[in-house]
Amino acid sequence: MTTVSSSKTASATGTRRKPLLSFSQIWNMSFGFLGIQFGFALQNANVSRIFETLGANVDEIPVLWVAAPLTGLIVQPIIGYFSDRTWTRLGRRRPYFLAGAILATAALFVMPNSPALWVAAVTLWVMDASINVSMEPFRAFVGDNLPSEQRTTGFAMQSFFIGVGAVVASALPYLLTNWFGVSNEAAQGVIPDSVKWSFYLGGGVFLLAVLWTVFTSKEYSPEELQAFGDHAEHQPAEATFPGSEPYLKNGRRQVRNGLIATGIGAVLTFIFLSRGLDKQLLIFSGMIVIVGLLFVVAGLLQRGGNARNSFVTIVNDLENMPSTMKQLAVVQFFSWFALFAMWIYTTAAVTSHIYGTTDTTSKAYNDGADWVGVCFAAYSLVSALVAFAIPVLARKTSRRVAHLICLVCGGLGLISIYFISNPNLLILSMVGVGIAWASILSVPYAMLAGALPANKMGYYMGVFNFFITIPQLVAAALLGFIVKSVFGGQPVYALLVGGISMILAGLLSLRVDDKDDIHVDEIGLK
Repeated sequence: MTTVSSSKTASATGTRRKPLLSFSQIWNMSFGFLGIQFGFALQNANVSRIFETLGANVDEIPVLWVAAPLTGLIVQPIIGYFSDRTWTRLGRRRPYFLAGAILATAALFVMPNSPALWVAAVTLWVMDASINVSMEPFRAFVGDNLPSEQRTTGFAMQSFFIGVGAVVASALPYLLTNWFGVSNEAAQGVIPDSVKWSFYLGGGVFLLAVLWTVFTSKEYSPEELQAFGDHAEHQPAEATFPGSEPYLKNGRRQVRNGLIATGIGAVLTFIFLSRGLDKQLLIFSGMIVIVGLLFVVAGLLQRGGNARNSFVTIVNDLENMPSTMKQLAVVQFFSWFALFAMWIYTTAAVTSHIYGTTDTTSKAYNDGADWVGVCFAAYSLVSALVAFAIPVLARKTSRRVAHLICLVCGGLGLISIYFISNPNLLILSMVGVGIAWASILSVPYAMLAGALPANKMGYYMGVFNFFITIPQLVAAALLGFIVKSVFGGQPVYALLVGGISMILAGLLSLRVDDKDDIHVDEIGLK
C-alpha cells in the first residue's frame, strides 16, 4: 500500500475535465449502497426490538444506541483522511468498501444470536463501525469519479439503492413470517427466527453488493486526479512550516478554547451527578469534555512544533470547514435528530400508542413491531421512487427550496403518527418521511461536493458525518430523559419532537450558500 502526498495533490495544475460516465457505470459504482443499506435498515428497524427482548427498558434504549453514532463520529473522518492518501491495486476507496463489508457481514450474523444485552450492545458497536468503514468512501467515490454536472445524479443513484435496500431489508421479518411461515414469536429473552433469518440474509446481500461495486468499477489514479482541472481553484496553498508563528498562535487559541470546553463539560457532569439526574445526561457532558480535550492536545502539539501529524491536520481542517459546509451542518443536525428519534422510538410508540401493549412476548407487540418494519420499508420505497424527481424539483426551484419542501413533508409525517389509531394509516405518514429521506440522502451532499477541495474530498465527507452523528448522540443523551421526565414515559411524544425538528431543518436550509467557489486554506491561518 502506498500513500499519496497531500502537497503533491494540492499542486495539481492540469486543465482536463473528468469524462461523463454512462448510466451503467454510475449504476455499478453505486450498487454497493444496496448492501450497505441492508445493514443499516436491519439495524434501524430491529435493534431496539432486540434490546427490549433482551431486557432493556424503553428509557434505556437511547443509551444502548450511543455506540452507533459515536462510532461513526470517530470512524468516518479517519477513514476519509486515510483513503484520501491511500493507493493500492484495488484503488483508494474500494479497499475500505471491501474490508468494512466483510466485518459488517460477520456482525450481522452475530447480532440476533446475542445471549445477553451487553453482547448485543457490543455487537452493535462492531456492526456500526464496519458499516461506516464501507459507507464513508462511497460518498467521496462520487466526488472522485463524476464531473460536477453528474454529481446530483450520482447521489440520487445512491439514494435509489438506499431506498431499494431499505425496502426489502426493513420488511424482511414481516415477509418471512407472512409469506414463508417463519415464526415471529419466541420465548422470553430469545430473538424470533424471523429476525434471525433477516440478519443472515442481510449479511449475504451486504457482502455480494459491495463485491459487485469493487469488481465492476474503476478509480482514477493519483496522477489522473492531478491532471483534472475539476476543483483546481479550490486547492489549498502550502501549509506554513511547523513551529512558525501562525501555528503557535493557532495552538494557543485551541488550548484556551479546549480548556474552556473541558471545564464546562466537567461542571455539567458534576451537576448531573450531584443532583442524581438521569445518567443519560452524562453522555452530553462527556461529549463536551472529550471535544475540549481533543482541542487541547492539538493545540499543545502545534505549540511544540509538531504540527504536521495527521491528528493536528484533522483538527485544523475541522475548524476551517468551507462556509457552505458550516451552514449545512445546522440543517443536518435537526434533520438527523428527527431521524434518530424516529428510529429509536417508532417501535415503542406504535406498539404502545396504537397496539396498546408493552409486553414484548405478546403477539400484539410482535405484530406491531413487524408492522414498523413494513412502515420503514414503505418510507424507503417512497424514497427510491422520488429520488430522481428531486433533481427535477431542484432545477425548477432551487436545491434549497426543494430540500425545504421535502423536509416539511417528513416533519408532518412524523407529527401525524400521534393522531393515528389505525395502523394502516401509518403508511401515509411514511410517505412524507420517505420524501424527506430521499432529499436528506442526496441534496446536502450535492450542495457540499462542489464546495470541497478535491484532495480532501474523503476527509470532509467524513467530517460531514459529524453532523449526522452529533445529533444522534444528543438525541441519545436527552430523548430518554425527556420522554421519562417530561412525557411520562410515552414514546410517541418523541416522534412529535422529531417532526418539529425536521421542519426547522427545512427552514434553515434556505440559509445555505449553494455555490461551488468556496476556498479552503490548508490550516485556515490568516
